[in-house]
Amino acid sequence: MVTTTQRPAVTRSRGQVRALRARGTLPWPLTVPATVATLFLLVPLAGLLFRAPWRGLPRILADSQVAEALRLSLLCATCATAASLVLGVPLAWVLARSTLRGLPALRALVTLPLVLPPVVGGVALLLAFGRQGVVGRQLDAWTGVTLPFTTAGVIVAETFVAMPFLIITVEGAFRAADRGYEEAAVTLGASRVTVFARVTLPLIGPSLLAGSVLCFARALGEFGATITFAGNFPGRTQTMPLAVYLALESDPEAAIALSLVLLLVSIAVLGGLRERWLTVGTSP
Repeated sequence: MVTTTQRPAVTRSRGQVRALRARGTLPWPLTVPATVATLFLLVPLAGLLFRAPWRGLPRILADSQVAEALRLSLLCATCATAASLVLGVPLAWVLARSTLRGLPALRALVTLPLVLPPVVGGVALLLAFGRQGVVGRQLDAWTGVTLPFTTAGVIVAETFVAMPFLIITVEGAFRAADRGYEEAAVTLGASRVTVFARVTLPLIGPSLLAGSVLCFARALGEFGATITFAGNFPGRTQTMPLAVYLALESDPEAAIALSLVLLLVSIAVLGGLRERWLTVGTSP
């Protein structure tokens, strides 16, 4: 008797759950702010597309300074991403796998550029790598190389602000990777370098790609640290964000066109990630 009286109740509860899942309804306290957030993020982009000077776009993009700024932006962002991979991946491994003391403090310092105002980052780079900086003075004396207000300075500034994006992404992947494969490779006689190159890196491949693309996108849009540390010299340090800022004062239509180009490039870059690279907890 107890079993027969409880079975209908269980059946009804399961039916209600199925009905709720079938309707797929969202509670309005969540739907309303989610809708406002979506509009807040998309309306400015729609305004940019609406106000873009489509007829004059070919003329604006044919300008030599615009083409040079785009070329310089892509070149510097690519170099900054490469430098972040070479330097950031080992650092991410140390943060994820090392047992050294002071790792929480080191992690906080490494991720500080994420929240540091870019202009402050540019000032810090000047104090470190400028002609009279802590490192820049010795670098100038020993090699005659100066970084501020050069194309190399643009790469340094973009690397400084973009590398933490790669480090955070890859560190999480190192922590989540199954160490059983690495231990099996070690028992088969593989060296640590071989295990890292042939086992660990393929395991974190999707996260490594995602972190690289996010790093590239951040470097491509860098403005504050670049203009502070490298200046705004056409053909040498003037990237697309700096060209937009300069054009906004004299030619608003050109600024809108340049912004549109940056928007399209950013969409293409992030589109290369695809949903499976950004989805956590699902298989590709």
